[in-house]
Amino acid sequence: MTSVRADEERPGLYWADLEGRRSPATKNLAPGISVYGEQLLSSGGVEYRLWDPYRSKLAGAILNGLRGYPFGPGRRVLYLGASTGTTVSHISDIVEASGTVFAVEISQRVARELLERVVKHRPNVIPILEDARRPERYGFVYGKVDVEYCDVAQQDQTEIAISNARRYLREGGDLLLVVKTRSIDVTKEPEEVIRGEVAKLRSSGFEVLQVVNLEPYDRDHALVHARLTTPSR
Repeated sequence: MTSVRADEERPGLYWADLEGRRSPATKNLAPGISVYGEQLLSSGGVEYRLWDPYRSKLAGAILNGLRGYPFGPGRRVLYLGASTGTTVSHISDIVEASGTVFAVEISQRVARELLERVVKHRPNVIPILEDARRPERYGFVYGKVDVEYCDVAQQDQTEIAISNARRYLREGGDLLLVVKTRSIDVTKEPEEVIRGEVAKLRSSGFEVLQVVNLEPYDRDHALVHARLTTPSR
């Protein structure tokens, strides 16, 4: 039988020991449902979902030493670039039924998969079919959120994250920004691009807490953990 233990410092995160290999996992909020073909495990009468770092940048960041962990039961999360819901589903597990994930996706085709794979089985995920550049159009987001997670492949991805944070992220709230360097500038070295995006955050009222390189899971990507220190307007 596979051994699964809770992470003592990060609520909702678990570790499964698979033949000597440690893998992150989350407790399945929708038992029996696999979102993207991930393995389901049963331990102590509880079902868990293995969290694939090659399919989820957040899992890759955790395995690569992400220290800050702003998630937990009851948390409200604004997720930009929800895609088909791989990472959204794991965050849904972590925030549990008492939390909410506002999942923004611009593509109608992709959003249909998000609805079928994730939203259909998870009432704590609210889908928003909209352009992340137009946060004023999110009719379903109410109040402030605790965490913003931004994973959009756009040249102005950091500006998109900042504009959404200004509208929806509470003061002291956390931003997790996936920097896709090749989407921003293919002519520069990835490290130079990352430094530039970090500078934008610092000049916009964020304290940058950590930058995590996502290799080998995602090449030329980094995850930036920042905190909003200037009140949103």
